[in-house]
Amino acid sequence: MKLPNALWVLASLAIHSTAWAYGMDSGGGAKACAKPKFSEFKPEDNARVAAKSPFSFLASAETWPKSLKVTIKDQPVPITITPKNSGFLVTGKLPDTLKGGYARINITAEGADKCTGNDGWLIKIAE
Repeated sequence: MKLPNALWVLASLAIHSTAWAYGMDSGGGAKACAKPKFSEFKPEDNARVAAKSPFSFLASAETWPKSLKVTIKDQPVPITITPKNSGFLVTGKLPDTLKGGYARINITAEGADKCTGNDGWLIKIAE
């Protein structure tokens, strides 16, 4: 190999190793954050339920439990958080002020690296 080609190879290696040292991924961007994820919504999406009915869902292990917030029609809802397997079981009750129509159960939480996860589901409130 000629000396100029060897210098280009060494320079290229030096630049790439510096990028890795500063947390760059192979695509050249910053590492992705681990957002909290939510699953196993009960009652199911679009289910018909009465006011004061219980609800529950699972939050992933990336979730900071103290950051979990649940709202329904912009009203905060009290919740109970219980560690479960590799995550958290979140339970609560629908407010008794819900009368007929649809309502969305909104979930917001932060993960360990301050990434925010949002989710929710729609339910129909019986009159």
